[in-house]
Amino acid sequence: MLSKIAVNLEKNSYQIAIAPNLLSKIGEYLKRLDIGNKIVVVSNSMIFDEYGNQLIEALKSAGFSVSYHIVPAGERHKTLLSVQKIYDTALENYLERSSTFIALGGGVIGDMTGFAAATWLRGINVIQVPTSLLAMVDAAIGGKTGVNHPQGKNLIGAFHQPKFVLIDPDVLKTLPSREFRAGMAEVIKYGVIWDQDLFQQLEAAERLDELDYLSLELLQTILTHSCQAKADVVSQDEKEGGIRAILNYGHTVGHAIESLTGYRLVNHGEAVAIGMVVAGKIAVKMGYWSEEESQRQDELITKAGLPKTVPHMLAIEDILETLKSDKKVKAGKVRFVLPESIGKITITDQVPPEIVGEVVKECQEKG
Repeated sequence: MLSKIAVNLEKNSYQIAIAPNLLSKIGEYLKRLDIGNKIVVVSNSMIFDEYGNQLIEALKSAGFSVSYHIVPAGERHKTLLSVQKIYDTALENYLERSSTFIALGGGVIGDMTGFAAATWLRGINVIQVPTSLLAMVDAAIGGKTGVNHPQGKNLIGAFHQPKFVLIDPDVLKTLPSREFRAGMAEVIKYGVIWDQDLFQQLEAAERLDELDYLSLELLQTILTHSCQAKADVVSQDEKEGGIRAILNYGHTVGHAIESLTGYRLVNHGEAVAIGMVVAGKIAVKMGYWSEEESQRQDELITKAGLPKTVPHMLAIEDILETLKSDKKVKAGKVRFVLPESIGKITITDQVPPEIVGEVVKECQEKG
């Protein structure tokens, strides 16, 4: 059950491979690539304890020289200080321009490792080996790398495409349920913005809140469809000059919620889920989307066990203020990604702040 997806770019095209038990075969895949001999694996202690030795053994069996670097787990450690420590390990192990970082972990590890690769010696290779559903379907693909600034998420970063993305669904067996649900937010996003068939398959599923309730076939479908959607969009717009901005559906208000809660109260997927509910209601109020389709989206979010309400302690004024520093602001105007139908989206900077405030208030949980 091997799926291969091509990310076709003008220069740095690469493949995504998806199949069970793929982690043990990584050495065979990487030997075919021009990535030098020296590799530093970047991970956190929990992931490394589960899969680090298996990965390193597979790489050493293929003839690679391998060392590793452990980063503390959590979004709050996605900082320039953490990247500085990755640089220190690269220096200690004499990494050259032909050398490679491997990101073994979720979105935080993937973003930081990609940024370290983009900036060390002005750019070295990076391989993405995502271990969370969210990273598999989103963060590991597309070359967006970065770290957080105290004033906002991913404000410091670079575009740096991986040389290869290896996805082994078997590693999801050790993923905490909350993190699995967080990944489902991004899967639902792809259904809304790009893939009507995926959306309908999610609707047909009995439950989406736990990995154990998904058949192997449905899991493979979710991974393949989501990765194909991301690859299609990135292939058309590598550096977010146009259509790629649709991938930010749910992220505008979502990022504000993450930032204002210090990246501790809600995780990225939960914030995106809330952001999609808000964006859907804005789209209905502005006449872009039907109430019925907005409800269908919200029902999927509920089925995936994700939150739909803005945390009660957040002031609406603070959310509106935080939106002004979002990366997607252009000429002082916040750009919103809004649905027109399942599988079709529009981008507009014509959403009045009053409507945003009104919808956020409607969606806010009662304190």
